[in-house]
Amino acid sequence: MDKRIYLCLAHMSGKEQAFIKEAFDTNWVVPLGPNVNAFEDELKHFVGQDKEVVALSAGTAAIHLGLIQLGVGVGDEVICQSFTFCASANPVAYQGATPVFVDSEEDTWNMDPVLLEEAIKDRIAKTGKKPKAILPVHLYGMPARIDEICAIAAKYDIPVLEDAAEALGSEFNGRKCGTFGTFGVLSFNGNKMITTSGGGALIVPDESTKKQTMFYATQAREPFPHYQHEKIGYNYRMSNICAGIGRGQMTVLDEHIAHHRHVHALYENAFESVDGITLKSNPDGRFNANYWLSTILIDPVKTGTNYDEVRRKLDEQGIETRPLWKPMHLQPVYATNPCYVNGVSERLFNMGLCIPAGPWVTDEDVAYIVEQIKACCKE
Repeated sequence: MDKRIYLCLAHMSGKEQAFIKEAFDTNWVVPLGPNVNAFEDELKHFVGQDKEVVALSAGTAAIHLGLIQLGVGVGDEVICQSFTFCASANPVAYQGATPVFVDSEEDTWNMDPVLLEEAIKDRIAKTGKKPKAILPVHLYGMPARIDEICAIAAKYDIPVLEDAAEALGSEFNGRKCGTFGTFGVLSFNGNKMITTSGGGALIVPDESTKKQTMFYATQAREPFPHYQHEKIGYNYRMSNICAGIGRGQMTVLDEHIAHHRHVHALYENAFESVDGITLKSNPDGRFNANYWLSTILIDPVKTGTNYDEVRRKLDEQGIETRPLWKPMHLQPVYATNPCYVNGVSERLFNMGLCIPAGPWVTDEDVAYIVEQIKACCKE
């Protein structure tokens, strides 16, 4: 095969250039501007639940501003999902707080509600105070057991900061991911469901919180004719150019989500009869993943191979894959952090691969990928 098949390449609608040109023509090339306002409005209507949305420079910035507004500071603890990318936990460290890692459950690969409650009880017993926030993730676009997580959070009166960076368009019980917690986080990096080149957004509960978020994102400048600062702020606003890309991308968001689900359905059908290859799918009817990336588990006993051998062989055949996230509690930088584990994420990490699912992946590509994965397995 001549071309290389990538996991999830950015796919333009063709309308992005018009919004960018408008920004140049009107000289709105700085942060803020009409594209930012319109992009935020479109996102607000997409996620629903009467939420407000603030467009920012990155999903990581969104997590950081969420933590700040939840009062997370030096000496605090925040319960984080271990099985995810480091950007979920790092902003906790920015605040001088400690990420406390909780392992995953089998059904969604996301934060285990049972372990979550155990962790809360144990942290209170050990430190004399409860964690300041809970930061679950909807990994690979699969909704977490967010109803159970939010119920436990409410029981202990701990706010939820919901990382939906990979889950734009995913739903739990018909409600968009990112709208269950006090705050929700979206990402528009180049490989996400839609892109603004770089960028992210914070989903907030109301207009006053939106204003406060924008205040912190624009260096916490007070409303004086001169520059006055009474709090520490950040340079986290999205540029009007990037937001122009986002506006063009919003016109194809529904198509992108439909495509990812279509590709997943093709994989589901193809792997049904392959012993030892398990594709991650919605656990039941309440879950409606966007399938940002399709993910498989490779049983070494049944297949006679392992995820790393498959990864290398597919790479040789022009197919990009990636191991599943290495859990945070196994990362050297967080080696001494408190963690509550059950072995799930470690097992997944040692068995799993992400396989191509993006808008450029064709039905023919899927057939070729499946054929190559089957070729790696023993007869």
